[in-house]
Amino acid sequence: MCVNVLLADDHKIVRDGLRTLLETHGSMNVVAEAENGQKTITLARELHPEIIIMDISMPDMNGIDATRKITSDLPGIKVIALSMHADRHFVIGMLEAGASGYLLKDCAFEELVNAIQTVLSNHTYLSPTIADIVVKNYVHKAAGTSVVVSSELTPRERELLQLLAEGLSAKQIAANLHVSVKTVETHRRNITQKLGVGSVAELIKYAIREGLTTVGT
Repeated sequence: MCVNVLLADDHKIVRDGLRTLLETHGSMNVVAEAENGQKTITLARELHPEIIIMDISMPDMNGIDATRKITSDLPGIKVIALSMHADRHFVIGMLEAGASGYLLKDCAFEELVNAIQTVLSNHTYLSPTIADIVVKNYVHKAAGTSVVVSSELTPRERELLQLLAEGLSAKQIAANLHVSVKTVETHRRNITQKLGVGSVAELIKYAIREGLTTVGT
């Protein structure tokens, strides 16, 4: 059986390398590539791949929000995070969004193949480092000391906040999201009220902390 795979990563050299490795394996077929979360969602709807290998830090829409949208709208698609980030916010954010696996980019190719086979069998695959983070988060949560990834913002507000943190103006954000500048300003005002922050710098710090973007890190 040939497994159809969609690659989502904003670095072409990474996508090229993954495509070559996967297609030389024999049972993998890379059906498309995407450089941002929005394009990943569009291609997932069009092509319905069995597997999406998803980076987290991507422009326009990050991997966490793209994963949440895909697993909600297209539950038959399995998402595997392949990221350089081992930070707890990214890991827990991806798993809460519905990812079936999480590996770090320094893993061996054989581990990625194993992860694909594992999630296709309806199991979750976590690399040892990531599994340790998840266990520690569970222990802290059980003790009532865990800081869970923020959920007070709506998906649209999270999307807008990422674009704001990436330096886009209200006019650019409006064009990107196909809304009016006034709507953007309303969302931005709602975000600052919900988070209790008053400056763009504080909003950017929040976006980085919650895994929406890695700008400045």
